[in-house]
Amino acid sequence: MAEQKNYKKTLIACYLGFVTQAISANFAPLLFLTFRDTYGITLEKIAMIPLVFYLTQLLVDLAATKFADKIGYRTCVVASQVLSAVGLVLMAILPDRLPVPFIGILISVVLYAVGSGLIEVLVSPIVEACPFENKDGMMSLLHSFYCWGAMGVVLGSTAFFAVFGAENWKILTFIWALVPLYNTFNFISCPIERLVEDGESMSIGKLLKTPIFWLMIILMVCSGASEATMAQWASAFTESAIGVSKTVGDLAGPCLFAMFMGISRMLYGRFSKMLDLTKVMLTCAVMCVGCYLLASLSSLPILGLAGCALCGLAVGIMWPGSISISSEHCPKGGTAMFAFLALAGDSGAMISPAMVGSLSEMAGGNLKTGLLAATVFPVILVISLLILKKSAGKTTNTAHSSDCL
Repeated sequence: MAEQKNYKKTLIACYLGFVTQAISANFAPLLFLTFRDTYGITLEKIAMIPLVFYLTQLLVDLAATKFADKIGYRTCVVASQVLSAVGLVLMAILPDRLPVPFIGILISVVLYAVGSGLIEVLVSPIVEACPFENKDGMMSLLHSFYCWGAMGVVLGSTAFFAVFGAENWKILTFIWALVPLYNTFNFISCPIERLVEDGESMSIGKLLKTPIFWLMIILMVCSGASEATMAQWASAFTESAIGVSKTVGDLAGPCLFAMFMGISRMLYGRFSKMLDLTKVMLTCAVMCVGCYLLASLSSLPILGLAGCALCGLAVGIMWPGSISISSEHCPKGGTAMFAFLALAGDSGAMISPAMVGSLSEMAGGNLKTGLLAATVFPVILVISLLILKKSAGKTTNTAHSSDCL
C-alpha cells in the first residue's frame, strides 16, 4: 500500500513561505534611519530600496510565466527560500565589505526580492494543487500568514531594538534569516503536486485573449492598490492626523491594519463553507470604499484612524479571494495565470501609493487628498465584482467544456 502523503507539511511550508515574504518586505524599512546614520546614505538613495525591491519582484512575476513550469515548482520554491535567506544574511555583511555600502544593501535587496517574487507566484498554486477541501478557505487562511508575519516583524524588531539597541540590527537580521533557512528543508521534503498536468494548461496567448481573465486582472490591480495604499501610508497618516510619535504611529497604523487584515482572512478561512465568495468580496469592497472615505473626509482624528484600521478588515479577502475566483473560472490557467495575477497585484501596489504621495504633495502635503483620490480603486473593485456576479450565472451553464468559465 502506497504511503499517504503528508500535505499538512506542504501547508506549513507555504505558511512559512508567506512569513518569509513578510520579513523580506517589512524588515529593511525599519532600518532606513539606521542605514542613514551608520553608512551616511542619503534618504533620497534609501528611497530606492523599496523601489528596487518591488521592481525586482515585478520582473520575477513576469519571468515566472515562462520558466516556472519548465524548471518545476519544487526547484523554484526551494530557490525562493535560499535566495531570501542569503539576501538577508548578506545585508548584514556586504555593506561593511564593499567600498560603497549602499551597493551592498541593493545587492542584498535584489536577492531576497527575487526570493519574494518566487514565493508570491508559487505558494498559492502549490496550495491550490493540494487535494484539500474548501480551497477558498485554505487560500484565505494561507494569505493571513503574510499579515501575521508583517506584525511579527514590526513588533519583534521593535522589542529587539528596545532591549538590545538598534546598533545590533545585524544580529536580528541573522535571526530573521533563520526562517527561510529552516523552511528550505520543509520544501525539499514536502509533497508538491502540479496544478495542471503537462500539455493541459492554457497557452499564454489563449489566456490573454480570454475576457474573464482580464476582469480578474482588474480585480487584482485594484486589490493590490487598495491594500498597499493604506498599508504604506498608515503610519504617516496616523502621525499627521493624530499627532503621535513615529514609533506609536508605526504600531497604531500598520500593525492595526495588518491585524485586522489577518483577522479578515482567518474568519473567511473558518466560515468559507457557509459563504458565497463573490458576495463576501462585494460586501467588503463596499466597506473598503466607506473606510477610504472615512479616513479621507472625517474631521475627527479617531474616526480617521478607525477608517484606516478597519480598511484592513475590508481588503483582507480581496487578494486571496481574487486568486480563488480566478482558479474557479479558469481551472486550466496554470502557473502563468498565477504569475500574471501576482504581476497585476504588485502593479497596483506600486502605482496607487506613489499616486497618493504625488497628489498629497500637490495638495500641500495633505495626505487626506491623496487617500480620497485612491478611493477610485475600491470603487472599481465594486463595479468589477458586480459585473462578475452578473456574468457568472450566464456562463456557468454554457461553458463547462471551456478552459475558462
